[in-house]
Amino acid sequence: MSLSASPDLDDPSPLAARATDALRADILACRLPPGATLSEATLSTRIGLGRAPIRAALARLADEGLVLAIPRRGWIVTPVTIRDIHEVFDLRLILDPEAARRTAEAIRTGRADPARLHALNAICTERHDPADADSALAFLTANARFHTEIAELAGNQRLARQLARLLDEATRMLVLGLSRRDRSQEMAHEHNALLDALGQGDAPEAAAIMAEQVAASRTMVLAALTGPTSPLVVSELA
Repeated sequence: MSLSASPDLDDPSPLAARATDALRADILACRLPPGATLSEATLSTRIGLGRAPIRAALARLADEGLVLAIPRRGWIVTPVTIRDIHEVFDLRLILDPEAARRTAEAIRTGRADPARLHALNAICTERHDPADADSALAFLTANARFHTEIAELAGNQRLARQLARLLDEATRMLVLGLSRRDRSQEMAHEHNALLDALGQGDAPEAAAIMAEQVAASRTMVLAALTGPTSPLVVSELA
């Protein structure tokens, strides 16, 4: 659904923004799991807002790819498929290492300051409870911001926007993955190695470390969501 396809997307009200933020958080934390049926009435009660801001929020989230409008059924949270997992992480394997490479070069030539990355990494290294969806989401939100910031320091805003959208899609996969295997401390250590390479302006090393991190996260997600103890059924279909 495009931004021009629905007048609700032009709703500038704070209530629509509140509804969008609340629903996005519930979807990314998998409190509204993949495939869940949504209704404006139920969501209105859940969030405590009227139907107009809920409708605007659903239209916005549809544009982000997090919900789908189903004829005669209303809305559902976009399901997760095996193809989705591979496509999201395939694209991340293209974009994340390139962002790291460009940022390392920018730091080496004095065009970027890595101080903001260290501040974000400090949040990522805080302890969290992987069994708590809110705690896992807080960690992964900081992790996503860390990756987006690398792309922004690279100086390419379109690259940063594309990565931010991919990271939203990856976040709910990672929330479910962390509920089966806590890899947060590994990810924090990987960030430290990446920061060292970025700070030294070592573009090839930064790109290589980033690629290893993304590949390891994909392996964790696939193992968690396709194994016999998976918290949900993941479709093999597109």
